[in-house]
Amino acid sequence: MRRTLLAATAAASIAGFAAGCLLTQAGAQPAPPPMPGGPMPGGPMAAGPPGPGGWRMGPHPGGPGWQHHAMMHRMRTFALLYHTDDRQLTGPEVQKIAEAFLLWNGNRTWKVTEVAAGPDGKIGFAFATADGGVIARFTMDSKTGRVTRTG
Repeated sequence: MRRTLLAATAAASIAGFAAGCLLTQAGAQPAPPPMPGGPMPGGPMAAGPPGPGGWRMGPHPGGPGWQHHAMMHRMRTFALLYHTDDRQLTGPEVQKIAEAFLLWNGNRTWKVTEVAAGPDGKIGFAFATADGGVIARFTMDSKTGRVTRTG
C-alpha cells in the first residue's frame, strides 16, 4: 500500500511539473529586445578586491557589477512588462503618470497643473500647491517617457 501511494504521488508530481512547463511555454511572450550597451564589464558575479574576510564574490554595493545586479532584479520584478520603442504618450496620460508619482511618494497635497503638449513632442507639466503656487516644472518626452526638469 505504501509503495502504491508513493508511486502515485511521484507520478502526479511529475505530471504536474510537465503540465506546468508546457503551459508556461504556451503562454510565453516574445523576449524584449536586448538592452543598449550590453551587460557591464565583469558581469554581476565578478570577484572584487580582497576585503576584511578575504576575497569577495558576487555583487556588493560599490563593487563591480552591483548596478547591473540591481537592474536585473528590477527587470525580474516586472518581467511581464517591457518598454516599447515609442510609447505615444498623450497629455492626459502624462498627467496620470505625474499624479501617480506624487501618490507613490506619499504626497497628497501637491497637484499636477499646466499640462500642455509642445511642438517638439514633449509634454510639459508643473507640480503646484493646493493654492496654485507652482513648485517645479517638467517636460516628459511622449516617445521615450523621459522626464526633464525645466524650472
